Amino acid sequence: MRKWLILFIFLAIIFGILYYITFGYYSEGKRGGYVNKISKKGYLFKTFEGELRIGGIYEGDGTMNASEWSFSVSNSNKEAIANLEEAIKNGSRVSLTYEEKFFTLPWNGDTKYFVTKVEVLHNSRSAFPPAQQLPAPTEIDTNSVL
Repeated sequence: MRKWLILFIFLAIIFGILYYITFGYYSEGKRGGYVNKISKKGYLFKTFEGELRIGGIYEGDGTMNASEWSFSVSNSNKEAIANLEEAIKNGSRVSLTYEEKFFTLPWNGDTKYFVTKVEVLHNSRSAFPPAQQLPAPTEIDTNSVL
């Protein structure tokens, strides 16, 4: 009887560790940028894989070095997928909330970064306020000047 109890406790600990590694995460955060692509991938477990273009640094010759960040989205997270597709269609900036998993597992997607929420930031194309209207130019009488 005592052997079975020890075996049960040992298996429960192993199961708990595997469950935590599979479904748990050790980091969560937010990233913002423009979605470059989103595609449905996978042989057996279908997930959506995407790339987010994060702003970069302008180099001396006027080109911009933007970095890209790869992420995965669960096939069951319909709201996030719809928001990503809307952002691609409209060219809107997005804010992605994600969880960083311990390992890349087949049912979690191709990356360790798993997006849980997508917020589309409308009217974010311009960082500057709209220009103020200047008064109309007045006519100058060129005959009186001479």
